[in-house]
Amino acid sequence: MNDMAKNLILWLVIAAVLLTVFNNFSVDTSPQAMNYSQFVQQVQNEKIRNVTIDGYTITGERTDGSQFRTIRPSAEDPKLMDDLLSNNVTVVGKEPEQQSLWMRLLIASFPILLILAIFMFFMRQMQGGGAGKGGPMSFGKSKAKLLSQDQIKTTFSDVAGCDEAKEEVEELVDFLRDPTKFQRLGGTIPRGVLMVGPPGTGKTLLAKSIAGEAKVPFFSISGSDFVEMFVGVGASRVRDMFEQAKKQAPCIIFIDEIDAVGRSRGAGMGGGNDEREQTLNQLLVEMDGFEPNEGIIVIAATNRPDVLDPALLRPGRFDRQVVVPLPDIRGREHILNVHLRKVPLADDVKPSLIARGTPGFSGADLANLVNEAALFAARRNKRLVSMEELDMAKDKIMMGAERKSMVMTDKEKLNTAYHESGHAIIGLVMPEHDPVYKVTIIPRGRALGVTMFLPEEDRYSLSRQQIISQICSLFGGRIAEEMTLGPNGVTTGASNDIKRATELAHNMVAKWGLSEEMGPIMYDEDESHQFLGGPGQGAKLKSGETTSRLDKEVRKIIDGCYEQAKKILEENRDKLDAMAEALMKYETIDSYQLKDIMDGRDPNPPEGWDDPGSGAPSGGEPRADSTPESSDDAEDDETPRRRPSDPLGGPAGS
Repeated sequence: MNDMAKNLILWLVIAAVLLTVFNNFSVDTSPQAMNYSQFVQQVQNEKIRNVTIDGYTITGERTDGSQFRTIRPSAEDPKLMDDLLSNNVTVVGKEPEQQSLWMRLLIASFPILLILAIFMFFMRQMQGGGAGKGGPMSFGKSKAKLLSQDQIKTTFSDVAGCDEAKEEVEELVDFLRDPTKFQRLGGTIPRGVLMVGPPGTGKTLLAKSIAGEAKVPFFSISGSDFVEMFVGVGASRVRDMFEQAKKQAPCIIFIDEIDAVGRSRGAGMGGGNDEREQTLNQLLVEMDGFEPNEGIIVIAATNRPDVLDPALLRPGRFDRQVVVPLPDIRGREHILNVHLRKVPLADDVKPSLIARGTPGFSGADLANLVNEAALFAARRNKRLVSMEELDMAKDKIMMGAERKSMVMTDKEKLNTAYHESGHAIIGLVMPEHDPVYKVTIIPRGRALGVTMFLPEEDRYSLSRQQIISQICSLFGGRIAEEMTLGPNGVTTGASNDIKRATELAHNMVAKWGLSEEMGPIMYDEDESHQFLGGPGQGAKLKSGETTSRLDKEVRKIIDGCYEQAKKILEENRDKLDAMAEALMKYETIDSYQLKDIMDGRDPNPPEGWDDPGSGAPSGGEPRADSTPESSDDAEDDETPRRRPSDPLGGPAGS
């Protein structure tokens, strides 16, 4: 507020000076101008009542009361005075205006004062003083946004699904509330807390809840806000941010995506980034340098802790890492309860069933699911969100939005039906494969059809058999096309399947050590992984011969899975035809209908199907209780799916 007042006073002084100068240079305009010859003629005709002579300018009044103004050609005109007096014209002389010494000095020095004022203004902007954070030259000012303790309404009750992480940070709240509790025993609170986890798991929300619980100011900034094109600007912003934080201590500084500025120094190709490294150096000094910052806790978030500089992670700086993982089934249920309390719910909504059917969903994914369900209910003009809308929202997030307006010929639909049926049958027959959740030939997202597999429980690792089964099911669509259309009728729809199958086979050999021929050695070259030497000198373990052996082993796995999948489909050709026929009739079939087909029975129509002769369902949304048969969860209504971020998850169709 003080800086604003100084700026206001400065501009008022400049405005006053400008107004004074303009007034001094301004000239009064006369009502009517005439030339000197007309003036002399009117004087001789006695039409002039009085005149005022001011140097060369003559102003006056005619006998009719009108005003005039003229300029005489010469200052010395003695005959003019005789004419005026002889024609009864009243002559008034005007004393020359005398300016004061101070006014003359002000007018003479005005250009210099104006230049000085402009220079001072830009100097203050460059120094960041009084210009605010939005000034064009305020490079060195911190861009951190300050939220006061009254503005933060988020508490631990708004955070769910990460109980262990909440326990880790609870003592930060105790320290901010009562630091003497720890200081009496000689303990010090961690200066920095690094939150690590996949995107959308709630790292920012957890940091904000700490400030809300402790009732302290909260500075929020992104790592990219420090770095500019000018060297030294980022370091200046770090200094300014900690200076502001010292005034608000105790407080919290939250740096999101700190990997943008905290990457390892000297590991880049072709030299380092001077601006980023200077910014990082300043951050290291401010966190634990010669002058300690008491009462300031720095919380940072990233999903790439492997690229951070080791000096940033040492004790005294970010000496505590809090992992915020994807929530398990209980965590997902708690997160859903947090988001569902914001929308009106029908009586049939069961968060536990939704949580069971959404393994691997982050908190952001679950919030999006609830929002999509509310939008579905609003489109239907419903007053409550029911389980049906939640199931539709889950399918949209898992498989993509339906493209019902897309026109497909019967031939394309039949080919898609066989393609998806091939995926589903292989998935149902192969050992240790995830159960088939749903098969549809309605275009969703970028796919013409989708076969969705859901694991029976949360999974954190994969066995060799599970990967082999996945590769086989990926080739099921292409093999089904080849069996029905012939070798020349195979389409490009399996391109994504082939890509994913090749990646899995390559990772088995080169990354996961699941090949007897190549052994448990990691052959893939990773920029962040350094086998030998110093930074940027990762050793290459692959020779030309090794690369050839890797390719042969990958081809061996692919060929074996392809032949195994082809044999399964040939043995189940009748079921392939029956499943394709059911898809052409119902467009979407669930696990119960798939079980009927595999048992040799005609599949039951979906719930709400009332016009089987029309070739399209009238209420053909999948049943909310559609779930694969399993020995563990036969009584449950939902089966978990594979997490979206898993490389093996997602639609198997194309």
